[in-house]
This record gives sequence, C-alpha cells and structure tokens, in this order.
Amino acid sequence: MDTLNLQISPLHPAFEGHFPGTPVVPGAVLLDEAVRILAAAANQNAARCEIASAKFLSFVRPGEPLSLEHERRPDGSIRFVIRTPDRAIASGTLAWTLADGHAPREA
Repeated sequence: MDTLNLQISPLHPAFEGHFPGTPVVPGAVLLDEAVRILAAAANQNAARCEIASAKFLSFVRPGEPLSLEHERRPDGSIRFVIRTPDRAIASGTLAWTLADGHAPREA
C-alpha cells in the first residue's frame, strides 16, 4: 500500500457543531478529504468518484496526525485505510464512474 498525508485543520468549521466541548472529525469530512486526495493522485475527477464501501473504526480529535494508505485493485477501484500513528480510523473502497454514471471497464 502507498501512503499519503491527510490533514484536517484543527480550525475546520465542522468542529463547531460536531460536537461542542468534545470535537471530533465528522466521517463526511474524512471521506471528502480522502476522495479529494486520491482523485488528485489518480488524475481523476473527484466528482466521478463513488464510495463503494466505507467503515468507520475510531474517532479523530482535532489536530491528530493522519495518513491515507491506498492501493489500486485490478478492477481499477482503490482500497483505502485512514490511520493515526497508533490506530485505524476508517477504511473503504472508491470506484470511478464514467460520465454516464457507469463504472469503467477493464481492457
């Protein structure tokens, strides 16, 4: 698996409402950042990304360092794991769709 840095600013506006007094990174923010980073790395349009599966394993506090491990599968999808230095946070699979909404076929 390859590894990229994933950074969520401790000043991200999502922390104000998620949850006051005990902030955690919302899962949607984690997935949004993972899609953005992986789309750029794969030279793909993030708008054509489909989250085929996602599982949240632990919470993330503001400022915790994160990494994004990923590997391309033979079908073109990308398996990913978001981690802190000591634990897995989330895992899942991304796939790219064509303009018509269908997944691309392997040649």
